[in-house]
Amino acid sequence: MNARTSQLGLGLWSGLYLFGSLAFIALCGIKIGPLFLNEFTVNKAVRDVAAQAAVVGSEVDVAALRSALQKRWDVDYIDQVEPRDIKVVRTQAGLFLSYDYDAEVPLFANIIVVAHFADDIPLRAVTGG
Repeated sequence: MNARTSQLGLGLWSGLYLFGSLAFIALCGIKIGPLFLNEFTVNKAVRDVAAQAAVVGSEVDVAALRSALQKRWDVDYIDQVEPRDIKVVRTQAGLFLSYDYDAEVPLFANIIVVAHFADDIPLRAVTGG
């Protein structure tokens, strides 16, 4: 039989390092993933409400927008931001639904991951009225 002069495969320490690194990446993905899924849900809900909003000229019914947002929040179970945090912003480019919030999740021990989300979604104007 021939004696092998080099090892094939993983050793104990390199295996521990590899699997430990993969476990850490998986833990981060499991903990941080829901933050971004929630952001996608918030963005979709605000875009849908903005697309259905009735804006005549420069007038918008903020109470109707908040009611529509609250219905979407209840159905989609959005918990990082409240409908009252969505603002109607008037700029020279037009009217926008705007949100700006921070979401945080504890990673492990006393380490917390904070993600900042912000977006401006234009309200489309309805002619006439």
